Amino acid sequence: MSSPTPVQSFLGGVALALPVHSLLLLNGSVLGISGFLHRAVRGDPEAFFSVAAFLAAGVVIGLVEGPVAPAAQSLQRIALSGLLVGVGTKLGSGCTSGHMICGLARFSPRSLVATATFFSTAVLTARFAYTDAAPPIAAADWTLGAHGATLLALQAIPLALSACLYFLNPPPPANAAAKPAPPSPLRRLAAAAASAHFALALRLSNLTQPARVAAFLRPGRAWDPSLACLALGALPLATALYQRARGPEAPRLGGKWGVPKGRVVDGRLVGGAVVFGVGWGLGGICPGPGLVNLGASLATGVGIVEMGTWVGAVVLGGLFV
Repeated sequence: MSSPTPVQSFLGGVALALPVHSLLLLNGSVLGISGFLHRAVRGDPEAFFSVAAFLAAGVVIGLVEGPVAPAAQSLQRIALSGLLVGVGTKLGSGCTSGHMICGLARFSPRSLVATATFFSTAVLTARFAYTDAAPPIAAADWTLGAHGATLLALQAIPLALSACLYFLNPPPPANAAAKPAPPSPLRRLAAAAASAHFALALRLSNLTQPARVAAFLRPGRAWDPSLACLALGALPLATALYQRARGPEAPRLGGKWGVPKGRVVDGRLVGGAVVFGVGWGLGGICPGPGLVNLGASLATGVGIVEMGTWVGAVVLGGLFV
């Protein structure tokens, strides 16, 4: 029986918007976790630091929370879900973080279409993938939960690090948008700080729980609205920060402004979003939660095979495209 967590999920959503904006200001980059994973495999150093930070934050979460039983799914289903997520996010150039949070905050037509496509596909997939009769929803939990306060406190560490990187480095020159400064080695530290912050916020929001995601994707008497509270926390703040506080579009730590400008909606985008939606609906996991859960499994020794299989399948799926 799922118990909605509106406070945890809303605060987690608010917290997600902060590292999205810090990475934008410092590195001029989109916090797209599937992109981090696909690029890290190909040797991109900033992406590698981001993936490592997600795993490290997961380890910390595992040490704080202790063992959590893995999702009650077959290994074959977990592998298929990961493979579809890998193929879909590579084809569609993004997942829930890159399209639904970062892209919608930019009013990107591509992200709007991708989000609508993968979300509706995930809902349809979950409807047929979970055929058992789910128990009715339980009373909402309006507290921070057993570890919510700790997760909030831990986020102060990467947030403070990002703030130091911003305020201790000079602003870019007036012509930096046209003539970018050389990228600073500190960009890797900024990527790691933003990723660790995002990972901790993901856990607070409860998006890391596949069963809760499945309950959200299955409308009916067992519907869990927690992830809607996440969106209510994340999207307004992320949108306001991007639209009103992104500055001159020149990264504080040098390098090019890497926010996509494309507006073309094509078959590759839509097809990738469909494939990703099927994978997400089938397993209830997307790249960020997958990395966090793998890190937690490494810390506790529980669920290593399941989460390692899922993340490995995502990597493999990305290599196919």
